[in-house]
Amino acid sequence: MTFGMKIRLAAFTLAITLLVSLIVWVALTSARLIEDARARMTLAQSESFRIAIRFQQGLSGLNERLLNFALHHDTNEWVNFVREWNALNDWIDAQHLSAPDEKTVLAQLNAAYDDYLTAAQQIERKVEASTEVVMPVAEFTSLQQQGARLLNLAFKLAETHRQTLISSLAGSTTTLGHFRALLLGALFLIVVLGAWLAQVVYKKLIAPLRVKLVESQALLERQEKLASLGTLAAGVAHEIRNPLTAIKAWLFMHQKNLQAGSQEHADAAVIGREIDRLERIVKDFLLFARPSEPELEAVAAEQPLREVRDLMARQLERSNIQLVLEPSPGFKVTADPQQLKQVLINLVQNAADAIGQNGTVTLRARLDRTRLSGHETDVVVLEVNDTGKGIPLEVEKRLFDPFFSTKESGTGLGLSIAARIVQKHGGLLQYRTQVNHGTTFGIVLPRGKS
Repeated sequence: MTFGMKIRLAAFTLAITLLVSLIVWVALTSARLIEDARARMTLAQSESFRIAIRFQQGLSGLNERLLNFALHHDTNEWVNFVREWNALNDWIDAQHLSAPDEKTVLAQLNAAYDDYLTAAQQIERKVEASTEVVMPVAEFTSLQQQGARLLNLAFKLAETHRQTLISSLAGSTTTLGHFRALLLGALFLIVVLGAWLAQVVYKKLIAPLRVKLVESQALLERQEKLASLGTLAAGVAHEIRNPLTAIKAWLFMHQKNLQAGSQEHADAAVIGREIDRLERIVKDFLLFARPSEPELEAVAAEQPLREVRDLMARQLERSNIQLVLEPSPGFKVTADPQQLKQVLINLVQNAADAIGQNGTVTLRARLDRTRLSGHETDVVVLEVNDTGKGIPLEVEKRLFDPFFSTKESGTGLGLSIAARIVQKHGGLLQYRTQVNHGTTFGIVLPRGKS
């Protein structure tokens, strides 16, 4: 072998080494950028969205306090209103947002909050000076305007956050695009130097990176949609809760003047039940918008199944549906017992609705091994099996979509809430179904230490 040939072989080897090093560097850098973008989005979402939702909760509580004060002339309600107003004002002052636009909106929110207190103080003075039992609705006009202004600013804060998030993601996408171009250039050179090396590099590095990029982008888009949908749900629930409170108060006052057993008294009872149903719908909306964090503890896998069986067996017997609990070994799961029970009740009720009349719902727990949080692990699967009609394909495609329901009176949030609760436990909600042969839902949770 001549000296020139050795030089060319050395240059070829060096080129291949540099190209492989470049590909590895681009892959690692791209993965880090994706993780950084996800972390920034999660932090910004949990910060700004939390402030908007917390403020809406506080404002709703203040409105209820002021309404009770105006209805009952109870000075304790005014004292509680002032205390809660100060607490919420201190909380607003303590918030720190990173984006300049969000800081501006938060400052506007703080100023509008002071105007809201001024309107409330005017109502307080009128209530103290008035001899009327109930304040006229017109006296609340200024307060309603200030409340609407505050709510608009809260939504503006969430929208400003969304725009900030989009700008941040756009910058990350552009950078990833540059890296992708660089990566493709390196691939072209490798193809020129040797087809066999290009094939190995593509299979080992490029394909997994592309899949991860697509999955990460899909995850970012879904989280953004859920954040916007959660904001909308919380806003709608807030708008409904205030008039519901007033309607319920007026109904209570009028019911005292109706004779028991009369048609008017029966009509008022129907109205009261419908108000209660609306309040349950509002509660589902708020639970979807801000699910609480689970309080995890070691729980026997059979315990929540047994409690749900004892709670719902009699109810299902009215439709000739048997609720059966299969015995299971004494293994444990790490979970919040109350939240887990809530998910199981929802699944059992759905199973009963799918059966209608004459059937069986079976509860069981079994061990399995599956992938959770990116790695294989031992899990416990809590299953709810029914002998119903199964899930049609057109329904199956939208099964976990928020607000999608096949029931006339359903909100379409039951399975969405159940899935989010299970995800917060570090698990997943899975199912298998066959038309006219029934459905089995499984709550997959990490196995706890016995």
